[in-house]
Amino acid sequence: MILLAKLVPSLQVAYVWHASKFTREVLGGLLRIGFVHHQQIIANKARVELDAVHAWTEAHSLLPKRLQGIDPCRSPRRNIACQQDRQDEHAGAIRERLGVDTRESGAWIAATVAAGLSSRGVRVRYAGVITTPGVAYLTRTGPFAAGVMISASHNPYQDNGIKVFGHSGFKLPDAEEHLIEQEILALREGPVEPQQAALVADEGLDREYLRFLLSTISVRLDGVKLALDCGNGAAWQLAPELFRHLGAELVEIGCEPNGRNINLNCGALYVDGLSRTVVDSRSAFGVAFDGDADRAIFVARSGRIIDGDAVLLMTARAMKAAGHLTGDTVVATVMSNLGLEKALARDGIRMLRTPVGDKYVLEEMVRLGAALGGEQSGHVIFREFATTGDGLLTALRVLEIARRAGVGLDELTADLRVYPQKLVNIRVREKRDLAQVPSVNREIQLAEETMAGSGRVLVRYSGTELLARVMVEAADQAHVDTFTEAIAESIRREIGE
Repeated sequence: MILLAKLVPSLQVAYVWHASKFTREVLGGLLRIGFVHHQQIIANKARVELDAVHAWTEAHSLLPKRLQGIDPCRSPRRNIACQQDRQDEHAGAIRERLGVDTRESGAWIAATVAAGLSSRGVRVRYAGVITTPGVAYLTRTGPFAAGVMISASHNPYQDNGIKVFGHSGFKLPDAEEHLIEQEILALREGPVEPQQAALVADEGLDREYLRFLLSTISVRLDGVKLALDCGNGAAWQLAPELFRHLGAELVEIGCEPNGRNINLNCGALYVDGLSRTVVDSRSAFGVAFDGDADRAIFVARSGRIIDGDAVLLMTARAMKAAGHLTGDTVVATVMSNLGLEKALARDGIRMLRTPVGDKYVLEEMVRLGAALGGEQSGHVIFREFATTGDGLLTALRVLEIARRAGVGLDELTADLRVYPQKLVNIRVREKRDLAQVPSVNREIQLAEETMAGSGRVLVRYSGTELLARVMVEAADQAHVDTFTEAIAESIRREIGE
């Protein structure tokens, strides 16, 4: 029996998923009950122990064919797929999009998910290797009840997960996600024989997404030298094709996936290599994507790293000037730098903060009708075009702004003062309400009064571990160091392990 093991180990649980039972009974049931009504759906991420499944996937030739140097799944079947769509529409069948990133476990999980969906009467259209925002876009713009992406985003190859999007492209509220988790936990008992479906990638699906991306940009990139780091992930083919189509001269790194090197010292979480490449190759810009390309981090000509905060500043200013920044409002998270908030305020733009997580940013954007939001990590959401963070779309927006302004990223972000920031994690024995811990409150109050608006303090618990996180940000590095340690030490004394 093939097992998916250790669903997010940081939750301190030890149990297994029976993959086919999950897909048949839980995911299949959700499709029957929720997706047909086009509700907002997302699945929980899982961790996969590849040592348990690698031999099976290899023996059954289910590793992504692109990673083996050939691609028999990309045979000319577009007309057949379109014909099937028309037949499904007349028959009233439920249809679903399915895609994977470049992890070696992706094809096996996709085949198992597809088998589970098929057993519930769902027609699966397989996109093969594609980005997460690509799946979201294709799902919401087609006659599909849901889209499933097999990816663990920025995590290493040993991890994998299942993301599910409803027809609208939105994700689940926390309460509904928790209910799904409980259903999964309830399936621990009882043997289930795994099943796999034979999948053939539809070559037209990523073409549709590429055409959409090209439709969003109004300038060409002829003569622009662009260093591109695809993190050996889902964008490894699509991104180079996109930017070449626009005329850019490319320097490529992280574009040789082998199933086990996704996010390995490359991509959006490891941009030092890209920074060196930009400088050495004298590129005008650099852009790095993570494993499923839902985020992007940039590098200026000087080699300076341009994070999500800087992207929000550039795009907010451009959108306001064009009259597209609804309510002159940007939605960010509690982790965005105070320097961004002050820079936006100078331009008459207010910044609202949410908890960490792009889905919370999106929820607030929808509530307010805001057009722009994102995270320091590089997830940026443009509601005019998308319902999720999209690294390729973000890169197009940034490059378009730079081309129109006739300057580089250094110049566009020159006035962004990044305040010193320090984050300390403290392992705790319990998550006591910190408002009820007087000594901790005294240290927080002292820090806030001393900084008097020139800094901020954020103290919160981790959502998945027994950790308290203390973040202090201030104009003065000495204040950052002093107050971070004082608050952290107070927490250690009161509730530390």
